[in-house]
Amino acid sequence: MKIIFFGTPEFSAVILEALIDNNYLPVLAVTASDKPVGRKKIITSPPVKVLAQQHKIKVLQPKNLEDIKQDIDDISPDLIIVAAYGPPFLTKDILEYSCLNVHPSLLPKYRGASPIAVSILNGETETGVTIIRMAERIDRGDVVSQEKTEISSGDTTLSLTKKLAELGSGLLIKTIPSWLEGKITPKPQGNSPTLYCPQLKKEDGKINWGNQAEYIERQIRAFYPWPGTFTFFKGKALKILKTYVLMDRVPNISSYDIQEEIQTKPGFVFLTKDKKLAVQTGKGLLMIGILQLEGKKPMPGQEFLKGHQDIINTILE
Repeated sequence: MKIIFFGTPEFSAVILEALIDNNYLPVLAVTASDKPVGRKKIITSPPVKVLAQQHKIKVLQPKNLEDIKQDIDDISPDLIIVAAYGPPFLTKDILEYSCLNVHPSLLPKYRGASPIAVSILNGETETGVTIIRMAERIDRGDVVSQEKTEISSGDTTLSLTKKLAELGSGLLIKTIPSWLEGKITPKPQGNSPTLYCPQLKKEDGKINWGNQAEYIERQIRAFYPWPGTFTFFKGKALKILKTYVLMDRVPNISSYDIQEEIQTKPGFVFLTKDKKLAVQTGKGLLMIGILQLEGKKPMPGQEFLKGHQDIINTILE
């Protein structure tokens, strides 16, 4: 059987590895271009390319899918599998082949590029993986199979992505034989309420301290590791990496002569009675677990205070 695989990030690599381990070795892997990564801008291959090369799978990294249409036609695949690839999205002529997409949400509720992050941000308690027969309209193809899992209170996009990659790879392996034998009748997604999840941008991580504490806590988990959540302290970016919600109003502030209207202003930084670093929000309080000042390493709140006592009684922006 001839399989072509489309995918780029670690989520895709987990799916590809499951295919390889279960004797569904693709003849071709299509992935994104190598890109500069980190402060030193080191040119780095995407996870799918690294894995494919380890298993002697041919790799193509086109900027335009029209450039590889002939390669696909020459292979004439029995099955095309897509997992977290795009843009560019598959063209109409490629979709004429049997194409399955592994999507990390319970379609049709969350479509688009960032369903995992948006599910956490919106406070969902469950999510899952949906395998669809691909259509021209993004994430709107008929449902082939679906499986649910819970979102735990501590899940970040990083941890939930790993969980969904494992769930999706298992579901795909169970689905492929029945799909190829024509034993599955795909079901239209219907008209259930749908949210489109756009590609996240760096500015999306800016914290609005006027939001509720619970929302900001979810934002921090949803945007880890990308785009991260940040605020500004003395003109420098301050990443907030982990928090805990404290729903009381400002309790036992260890400062003196601070006016009440300042104490209750969103973004106000103070110490709790037990000397923990905390921030007032629009509703409720957040205790800061781990944070990272621009150009520095991540550190616990207590350690940060050793060199930055001046953050107490300030307003984060």
